[in-house]
Amino acid sequence: MTDIFDQAQELELRQREQALARQAAQQKTGASLSHCEDCGDAIPDNRQTFAKGCTRCFECQTIHERINAR
Repeated sequence: MTDIFDQAQELELRQREQALARQAAQQKTGASLSHCEDCGDAIPDNRQTFAKGCTRCFECQTIHERINAR
């Protein structure tokens, strides 16, 4: 019988594989994602057009850059 921890690990693995597959497909086409990979909110069309290949909304990208600048 599969316990709750095994189920959680399987779910996490599936989600990670799906995210990696989306990212790989996005990189091949250079197209922006329609929804932010961090918060899930829709990425506005003008940002998708201006920031080719973006994967985050403006707010999440700003946070991401601040964290990685440290």
